[in-house]
Amino acid sequence: MIPAPVNDQLRVVVITGMSGGGKSTAIRALEDSGYFCIDNLPVPLLGKLMELARYAGNMSRIAVVVDAREGRFLNDLPAAIEDLRRDGLHVEVLFLDASDEALIRRFSETRRRHPISPEGTVPTGIAEERKLLLQLREMADEVIDTAGITVHELKRMIQSRFADASSDLLNLTVVSFGYRYGLPPQADLVVDVRFLPNPFFVPEMRARTGRDADVAAYVMEREEAQAFLDHVRGMVQFLLPHYRKEGKSYLTVAIGCTGGKHRSVAFSRALAEGLSSTQTLARVWDRDIEKD
Repeated sequence: MIPAPVNDQLRVVVITGMSGGGKSTAIRALEDSGYFCIDNLPVPLLGKLMELARYAGNMSRIAVVVDAREGRFLNDLPAAIEDLRRDGLHVEVLFLDASDEALIRRFSETRRRHPISPEGTVPTGIAEERKLLLQLREMADEVIDTAGITVHELKRMIQSRFADASSDLLNLTVVSFGYRYGLPPQADLVVDVRFLPNPFFVPEMRARTGRDADVAAYVMEREEAQAFLDHVRGMVQFLLPHYRKEGKSYLTVAIGCTGGKHRSVAFSRALAEGLSSTQTLARVWDRDIEKD
């Protein structure tokens, strides 16, 4: 049992998930954001680390990676996390996953052996690891499918969700994207703005983006854009307290147009601006703005 804390603002992120799923990228992203980070922390030491951190007073954000390498102590992790939460700590579990095909390809590219099946095949290791991590995946606060995103996109996503975010707020990420590149797998809600006039067909706007004021105005100053914005904002505002009541810390709203450069970018900014409040921290991530 952890005694009464000195540092009651401590925030803890437990990163877990499949080997090859992006855990190393995630922990580096949090380290760059000012988190005190430990990779492959033994589960029996988790409680001791939190106890020291709460009394040290100079660590407000901690991230640890715990995964299938933990071996026989892995089954103790869910109970250890629940113990910390009962003691008043704000602990979030982030699970990084990907399809078997994506994981096999990554292992092939790096020529690494699978840690769960060092003498066997990579598919065998993946199958066994999924069984070992099933309970952690089910209890995760956030599951990110990294199969369709780059290392840089994952880093931006992690930092957007966890950097400087208050545990008292529901953290809202508004993602602009292009349908030609696929749906964002982490999206909770998807909104299609392809019905709005497209600046791509305006020669002087084609090479620019919805971040530019005149391009954004071309999209958003129309009556139908403002009416749709009001509807979407109202829907999200209705949902936010219900998500918060259910204990959800993060909500991702994806706004899509054809290429992810003009309409979705402008609409995402307008939506985020209208949703930021004392209880909701809204950030924008333009997923496809730099793609050809």
